[in-house]
Amino acid sequence: MATNQKLRVLQEVLQAVKSESLNLHSISFYLSQPTSGCYQETENSMNVNVAKDTLPDFPNFLAVLGTSKTCQSCLRNLEFHQVEWELQQMTSLGALLENYLNIKQVVFRRNRLSTECLSMLCEILKRNKVIKEIMFSESAIGSVGAGLLASALKVNDSLEELQIWEDSIGSRGAEELSKMIEVNSTLKLLTIFDSYSITATPLISAVLARNRSMEVHVWSGENGENSSKVVEFVPENSTLRIYKLNLSGTCRVACALGLNSTVKSLDMTGIRLKSRWAKEFRWVLEQNQSLKEVNLSKTCLKDKGVVYVAAGLFKNQNLVSLNLDGNWFGGVGVEHLLCPLSRFSSLQMQANITLRSLTFGGGRTKIGRDGLAAILQMLTTNESLTRLGIYDDESLRPDDYVKIFKSLERNASLRHLSLQGCRGVKGELVLQTIIETLQVNPWIEDIDLARTPLQISGKTDGIYQRLGQNGKTEPEMDLLKDMPLTVPKSCRVFFCGQEYAGKTTLCNSVSQSFSSSKLPYLDQVRTLVNPVEQAVRTVGMKIKTFKDEDTKISIWNLAGQHEFYSLHDIMFPGHGSASFFLIISSLFRKPSNREPKTPLEIEEDLQYWLRFIVSNSRRAVQQCMLPNVTIILTHYDKINQPSQNLQAAVNSIQRLRDKFQGFVDFYPTVFTVDARSSASVSKLTHHLRKTSKTILQRVPRIYQLCNDLIQILSDWRSENYNKPAMKWKEFDELCQGKVPALRIRSRHDNREKVEMRRRAVATCLHHIGEVIYFDELGFLILDCEWFCGEVLGQLIRLDVRSRSSTERNGFISRKELEKILRGSLQSQIPGMGSKVFENLEAGDLVRMMLKLELCYLQDPSDPISLLLIPSILEEGRGKPQRWQLSSPDCLYAGRHLECDDSSHMFLTPGFFPRLQVHLHNRIMGLRNQYGATYSLEKYLISININGIYIRVELGGQLGYYIDVLACSTKNLTETLRLIQQLIIPAIHSLCHGITLTESVMRPECVQNLMPPRYRRTQHVSVQRLKQALLSVPADSMYDYQHTWETVSDSGRPVLREGFDLARDLLSDEDFREVLHRRYHDLYNLAVELQVPPESNADEPEQTLSTSDEPDKVEPSFGGIAKGVEIVLQRLKIIEQEIRDLKQEIQGLRYYEHRLLTELHRKVNYLVNYNVQIEERKVPNMFYFVRTENYSRRLVTNMISGMNALRLHMLCEFRREMHVVEDQLGCELMQVDNRTVKSLAPYMTKFMKLITFALKIGAHLAVGMGEMIPDLSREVAHLADSSLLYGAAGAVAAGAAGAAAMGRIEGRNRSRAGERSRDIQEDLRTAQQWVVDFLRDRRCSTGKEIAEKFGLWRVRYRDDGHVAWICRRHMSLRAHEIIEVPI
Repeated sequence: MATNQKLRVLQEVLQAVKSESLNLHSISFYLSQPTSGCYQETENSMNVNVAKDTLPDFPNFLAVLGTSKTCQSCLRNLEFHQVEWELQQMTSLGALLENYLNIKQVVFRRNRLSTECLSMLCEILKRNKVIKEIMFSESAIGSVGAGLLASALKVNDSLEELQIWEDSIGSRGAEELSKMIEVNSTLKLLTIFDSYSITATPLISAVLARNRSMEVHVWSGENGENSSKVVEFVPENSTLRIYKLNLSGTCRVACALGLNSTVKSLDMTGIRLKSRWAKEFRWVLEQNQSLKEVNLSKTCLKDKGVVYVAAGLFKNQNLVSLNLDGNWFGGVGVEHLLCPLSRFSSLQMQANITLRSLTFGGGRTKIGRDGLAAILQMLTTNESLTRLGIYDDESLRPDDYVKIFKSLERNASLRHLSLQGCRGVKGELVLQTIIETLQVNPWIEDIDLARTPLQISGKTDGIYQRLGQNGKTEPEMDLLKDMPLTVPKSCRVFFCGQEYAGKTTLCNSVSQSFSSSKLPYLDQVRTLVNPVEQAVRTVGMKIKTFKDEDTKISIWNLAGQHEFYSLHDIMFPGHGSASFFLIISSLFRKPSNREPKTPLEIEEDLQYWLRFIVSNSRRAVQQCMLPNVTIILTHYDKINQPSQNLQAAVNSIQRLRDKFQGFVDFYPTVFTVDARSSASVSKLTHHLRKTSKTILQRVPRIYQLCNDLIQILSDWRSENYNKPAMKWKEFDELCQGKVPALRIRSRHDNREKVEMRRRAVATCLHHIGEVIYFDELGFLILDCEWFCGEVLGQLIRLDVRSRSSTERNGFISRKELEKILRGSLQSQIPGMGSKVFENLEAGDLVRMMLKLELCYLQDPSDPISLLLIPSILEEGRGKPQRWQLSSPDCLYAGRHLECDDSSHMFLTPGFFPRLQVHLHNRIMGLRNQYGATYSLEKYLISININGIYIRVELGGQLGYYIDVLACSTKNLTETLRLIQQLIIPAIHSLCHGITLTESVMRPECVQNLMPPRYRRTQHVSVQRLKQALLSVPADSMYDYQHTWETVSDSGRPVLREGFDLARDLLSDEDFREVLHRRYHDLYNLAVELQVPPESNADEPEQTLSTSDEPDKVEPSFGGIAKGVEIVLQRLKIIEQEIRDLKQEIQGLRYYEHRLLTELHRKVNYLVNYNVQIEERKVPNMFYFVRTENYSRRLVTNMISGMNALRLHMLCEFRREMHVVEDQLGCELMQVDNRTVKSLAPYMTKFMKLITFALKIGAHLAVGMGEMIPDLSREVAHLADSSLLYGAAGAVAAGAAGAAAMGRIEGRNRSRAGERSRDIQEDLRTAQQWVVDFLRDRRCSTGKEIAEKFGLWRVRYRDDGHVAWICRRHMSLRAHEIIEVPI
């Protein structure tokens, strides 16, 4: 009965489980219960109790449940409580798990599993692909069970969570699981609660070593203690926390971390560590690439352990945060810890630049004196640390914290400083120092003084107030704008001259002539050494400085050797600099003999330096005053008595003064001295003193700040072992600490603007000669003499050719150049060391050479690019010169660029080397270069780009011109386009302040590569050629020829006379520009002559004649305009139909013909107007000429009082009027008021016609083009003036002037009739004046007029008009005329 009852209960339970009304997700089995039954715990979960007496039926229950179809789709979780598993039960469980494909979790709580059952369960797990989580709690699986599970999970690839609670798998079980972890990559969570913490070591080590993204939690409860966590690893935040491990465990974990990439944060707070672990951790720091944060607080590390950690920091480039507070190390440990974060030399790099946060300290950390020194060095030199914490320190005193805060004045990277609990932070001195530091250093955002005596006493409010001010945004203001200006106190004197001129000796004598009491001690010592220096010729530039009251005078002795000339441009004073020049020339060729220089040699010496000074002064952005120059002649003591040679030299100097007047300010006295004698140079010394004071008063004022900085920099040198160079970072720190006007006041300040002000001040100091500073170099030279003598003097004389085995046509690798520099800049005198490499690296010297243009990068974008050193280029002028391309189809073209003022300026010696590399970089940067080649010689650049061969040659004495020669198989336009768009712009970009005029070279000279001496006259200005094309008739433009002169050498012809068509000298663009200019002029002319249509009845007729004859031309601008309207329409059509040059020219000819027709009819009317006056017994078409500088200029403005004018007459033959060559004319001694009144109105009208004719190349102005100025320039300011109408003078206006005058006249229409009468009267008055003037000069007969003007009186056969024409027309047009002599 009882058995039936039990079966009935189980059947009820089974029926309930299988009920379709329930959607069961979870079933929990509780065995060995008092009674059997089931109850629904939640909507989706059910608890099943199995009584002790029904345990034998439990396997059957599982079997039946396993075959149930109802639960298979919804059941997710199975839990078994207090089950003592037997093989039959495990078999049933296996069948159930195989049938239920949705079960994800299986939990065993307080179960008992035999080894056989565990083995069977593991076999089930090997086959199962569904279960995600399995948990054993208090099931005593032991190490054997852990091993079996490990073997199963090596095969299973679906299980994601494994938890073993309240068990003891031991180290053996943990090792088995660690082996599984090495194989299994799908497990996501591993939780172990074991009796011993040692279990964690192999597990976490395997996870770390294999870079598993597996969450690990290991707990332990040893010896009955409360449970505690041992290890925690959370992949989501990449954090590994170790709470309790023994020494061997921590070492094993450290080994696993070496190549790990999943851990970013390591926290070992409270773990007792020893140096053995630190030794392993050093390797972690050196190898690990992912670790960002390490917390080793309170780990009992001593000095030895910290030394290992510090050693790892040297190579680590990933760690960001390191906490070491609460450890037991002392000053030695601090010293080693901060070593990789510090620099101990300006040339040393900081080893670790990634660590941003560092904390150390504690009650048992003894920082001491060594540790303090390390802290100060780190804070002074570190550029990466943003957070520093020193906690609970008891070893540092208040004055130590004063030093720490003082060192922070120079630190621009630290943002947060924590001194929590430090007992030495107390006292007013510490408080005041903190405030002062925050005034200088605005970058500190927070200072944590919690638990310090200063905070406890309530005195930190001022500190936090100052921190708040540093965080405010300062208003934008220009700190330099309102700064006071003052007179500069230092002046430079440049000693210029060739070698052996005696510059150094003169400099020494000048120095000695100053009172010794006024000389600083250092200069007195130099004076004693001078005799030794005089024994050897001076190599390189020397600088000597001395004081004259409050004025500092520096003598810059420019090197006279030619190899140093390229440096002179760099040393030239900037604009506004207080400086002047002494040009020194010896009267003898060499000091060792008495062979005097000729006056020409002296003049050449002086002229080079004068042109050098003028050329460089023009490069200045602004020229506040002319360069002041004094000339000195040395070795005067060798002249026994004044000679003619000396007088001739003085005369040549006077000629130079006249020549350079307006370019330099000459001192009137030429000093002749014995440079060795202080007495001989006493007057010169007085001149230097006086001129220096004068110059200082004349130059622009400088900021008072600059004078202050001079002293600040001097003090800095004294404090820094007299260092000659200063890194830019050091200058920044100096400005921040010592110069309030250049200080960053808030961390939100515009740092770029403050930096710009600092650079502006540094540049100003450079201009006044106190420092040498270049933007790109990153340092300032404070000792100019050291820089010019020891550095530049050696660099310029590098013997690269003999040392370089890899010379590539002037190119050398950077590495090899640095090697040569190290060898060359080491002192060759035993016992004398060079200080160059104590202050500058070899890389700094290379950058300096690049900046000073002593060498250049072949490819600026390539960091290992070859370098070009122009000084090692060979001169190739002795080599045979020929084009690489020789073909009958070759085309040759050349352009000649010459200084427009070559007598005063030239291209300085540093110009062509700059051009050589500038062009190279431009060409190699082109996208369409297609394998361009580029080769160099000393004065030559050879380029082949896209099949066009180009040679750029520097020529002329002292290099005042550049020739660009081209040989190509392409057309002329394409060849010249390359020159115009690439070569010439590059040249112009490098010659600031010097204007170059462009000329066309004779192609035959280019083809044969004629030497420069033969090419001297074989070029014509581009503008002149274009002007010639503008002056010829349109039908002659296309076939216009330029004629070349013959070139002879000692009477032997080298080049015969020849010609080239203008279209073969100019590109299509140039030729079309000329045509368009003519079109433009003609178009404007026609537009200016337009009037409203005839249909406008309100417009009064503007005519000179009242005749109604239809065929008569109205002699007014309106009349001409009506005839030109059709021409304007035709012009628009022509512009739309332009196809090539010939078509343009044809259109131009048609257009010109129409305008010429109207102009000639107008001129004919003026010629024949009022024939009744003396029956045309004198010519009417006259003009005046004045002779100026051997050339004739047309007089366009008649002013009372003018004298020495000549009256000339034009040949008046109709439509072919022209200037008569070799015409004597008649002299007009002086222009009186009557003459002005009579002629001014007539000349105005006549000059308009002359201008019209010139614009279209009319024959009317033939022969007059060279005499006529650009009249259009005078129109703008004269057209509206009273000069057009007053009796004082008249304006010869151009076409624009005619239009302007027409517009002025058109403003008042009611005056039209009055104007007509005025014009008639003007013509009659002028013609009568001519008749009277010629009669007074006894030139009234036909014979006298023919003698003076070459004109004869004739009458046309067809219309009977009278004209005066030349002899040529008399013979050529004899059938059209009849001579009617007077």
